[in-house]
Amino acid sequence: MNPIYSPRKRRVPRKKRFWIMLLVLSGAGGAFFFYYLLWDLPGPDRITERSVAESTKIYDRTGEILLYEIHGEERRTVLPLKEIPPYIKQAAIIAEDANFYRHHGIDWRGIARAFLKNIARGDFYYQGGSTITQQLVKNSILTGERTYTRKIKEILLAVLIEQKYSKDEILEWYLNQIPYGTNAYGIEAAAQTYFAKKAADVTLAEAAVLAALPKAPTYYSPFGSRRNELMQRKDWILERLREAGFVSDKEAERAKKELLAFVPPQKNILAPHFVLMVREYINQKYGEEFVERGGLKVITTLDWRLQEEAEKTIREGAERNEKLVGGYNASLVAIDPKTGEVLSLVGSRDYWADPLPEGCHPGIDCKFDPNVNVALRLRQPGSAFKPFVYATAFKKGYTPETTLFDVPTEFNPLCNPDGTPGPLVKEEKDCYHPQDYDGKFRGPVTLRQSLAQSLNVPSVKLLYLAGVKDSMQTARELGISTLVDESRYGLSLVLGGAEVTLLEMTSAFGVFAQEGILHPASFVIRVENSQGVLLEEKGAASLPVLDTEVARTINDLLSDNDSRVPIFNPRSSLYFPGRPVAAKTGTTQDFRDAWVVGYTPSLVAGVWVGNSDNSAMDKSSLSIMVAGPLWHNFLESALSRTPPEEFTRPSERPPENPFLRGLYRSGEIIKIDKISKKRATPYTPENLLEEMSFGAVSSILAHVRKEDPQGGPPSKPTDDPQFNNWEEGIRRWLAQNPLPDLRPPTAFDDIHLPEKRPRITLLQPAAELAQTIVLDSIIFTSAGPFPLREISVFIDDELMGSKTAPFLSNIISFSLSPVPPKGVRRIKIIAYDSVGNQQTVERELLVTGN
Repeated sequence: MNPIYSPRKRRVPRKKRFWIMLLVLSGAGGAFFFYYLLWDLPGPDRITERSVAESTKIYDRTGEILLYEIHGEERRTVLPLKEIPPYIKQAAIIAEDANFYRHHGIDWRGIARAFLKNIARGDFYYQGGSTITQQLVKNSILTGERTYTRKIKEILLAVLIEQKYSKDEILEWYLNQIPYGTNAYGIEAAAQTYFAKKAADVTLAEAAVLAALPKAPTYYSPFGSRRNELMQRKDWILERLREAGFVSDKEAERAKKELLAFVPPQKNILAPHFVLMVREYINQKYGEEFVERGGLKVITTLDWRLQEEAEKTIREGAERNEKLVGGYNASLVAIDPKTGEVLSLVGSRDYWADPLPEGCHPGIDCKFDPNVNVALRLRQPGSAFKPFVYATAFKKGYTPETTLFDVPTEFNPLCNPDGTPGPLVKEEKDCYHPQDYDGKFRGPVTLRQSLAQSLNVPSVKLLYLAGVKDSMQTARELGISTLVDESRYGLSLVLGGAEVTLLEMTSAFGVFAQEGILHPASFVIRVENSQGVLLEEKGAASLPVLDTEVARTINDLLSDNDSRVPIFNPRSSLYFPGRPVAAKTGTTQDFRDAWVVGYTPSLVAGVWVGNSDNSAMDKSSLSIMVAGPLWHNFLESALSRTPPEEFTRPSERPPENPFLRGLYRSGEIIKIDKISKKRATPYTPENLLEEMSFGAVSSILAHVRKEDPQGGPPSKPTDDPQFNNWEEGIRRWLAQNPLPDLRPPTAFDDIHLPEKRPRITLLQPAAELAQTIVLDSIIFTSAGPFPLREISVFIDDELMGSKTAPFLSNIISFSLSPVPPKGVRRIKIIAYDSVGNQQTVERELLVTGN
């Protein structure tokens, strides 16, 4: 054979070999994976067996007080499918698996929809879209762990079960085994637990409620804070039943309007509103089935001593307020601002009490709805929102001394300055001219006075200057998550026009307490499984969200009791003798909500008072009257075991623009002595200098550009849409309340001259002595034109003692203890008189013994 034409072996191309090998390996890997899954896959017959569950226990922060045991004994009564009313079965199928009778265990369209929805929200674990058969597998055969392998096993078992059992058998098992919350398993136990009746006797509306629960029993619990969401889901199920032709239009509408009466839960939970929050959190993280069966040990942040005091305070305070102003409900949150840990939380007057007034319908017309956790409910904060606006203004350069006019002002530029509609405004309600609760106007006030006294007109002006958008952003940075749609809010935002929760407000005020650091609110310290293995532990989370000096300025203003006095009593419920406490009140203008939120560096507490049905209370000035005493009583008890703490004072950083420093008159600006009211001299002490202007009175818009307050003045103030109304408001007020016609002083300060300072003459040790054996006392005389106010003695710059007026003699002595040691010692005496003059005397002395 010619070797040229001999046949050769054909070789497979390298690229093709690669794909063949990859295909073989993938097939082998897939086969091994499914073999691994099937190796320990339970048989479908397990569907008729019951697994043993371990109860999860929730404790206080010490791990000693058991707050709640999840699971306990399951309440279950098995019913044959034929004894379950049709609308219960229809409602369950409509709510959980509309294609139940059409699929073979898996609804691939539902899985795809759920998967895409989860990806859109960043959750890459497949959840949702489960059929009734899958849910039955999950609750009866498998554990509640959230893994892909468990999910695949669930799908495989669902297919196997559908091949072995009929749809009616599967539905019967589902309705008898699915958890409905509150330890009720199965439809009969659920009907008894929530409505105290047999499943056969529940109404269409009640059946829709029961069908709504399995999706998230804790979240939708009628005994929790989301009863409104439960009712919305109930109505959605009724609408689906109507669309499917199971009920008529008339039946659906009647069921939607039916007033539901839930049976009160058993008293087996301590700190119930707090515990339900914790349970919802661990349910979301670990899965409800795993929590109910997994035997977890949950250590929470709750301080049981504070919780008992908080519950007592809220219960007794609400009973008092009911009689005083018709305020039936109250809520309290206390947080450690250094960690964000929730120490106590009372969601209502009494979780276990009956709704009030007697015979009311919870969720509709009850002034006190016991199971609703008000700490998580959206309510308007009134003036308690103001610190976020003031903080925003301070960030931009405004100061506590910046002066605004508290005068009648119309804030809608399209309305006339007197508050009547302009040519482009049809109705008076479209104009906006707020006032304070007492109807008074106070003329020029500093921002310190405005915030401390909670004045409305200057605060609205400040919001305009600081900006609504920027003020909302400040609140969001401090942890207020409910301010979403900026277009909804205008200048009423500063008076509490937004909606917030008590929990977030209390946490946000903790940022001020921690000088700008946010420690997000938390309520779980650690979670262990039944073998003691740590599943999670709270770490230290802190976020710098506010300038330190701005936070210190807010603390300084909110703790300034003297600045509150024109509005509040000197010894009001906001005042704690000998202990600095910062606080802010809030009352909505229609008297539906009353707030106090206040803090020390180590504890922040917020109190809300009002009615569950959002009805108004009877009095104005409510916050200090009805929320204040509750807040004070709790804080007084909570702080009784701790020493007083001081807030760090803000540093003095006066801005260049004098109108941010407090001036409000045009014309010449001079410095004067605060005491003599004469022109300052180089000898006038810095702390006694005061700037004054002596020209015409005008609004701050004439001198400050809103867009750049620390820059130069506006070139054309009238371009600002608020300018004319602000100016006219000032002019009208001055016409009835003229300010003194100030003229610049011509004389100069003559009380702070060198010869007017105190004169100190050292008597012991005598001036002629260069040394002494022992330095155990210092004696000197003081003289001068003004009385002595204070005198201090230092040895080597260490303070040895101080004395303050009144002084009974001009001869003053100090005993030194301990006696200074041998060596050259430096004596310094500093004296201050009643007008602020200061004199310092120093000398050195050799001490030879001790």
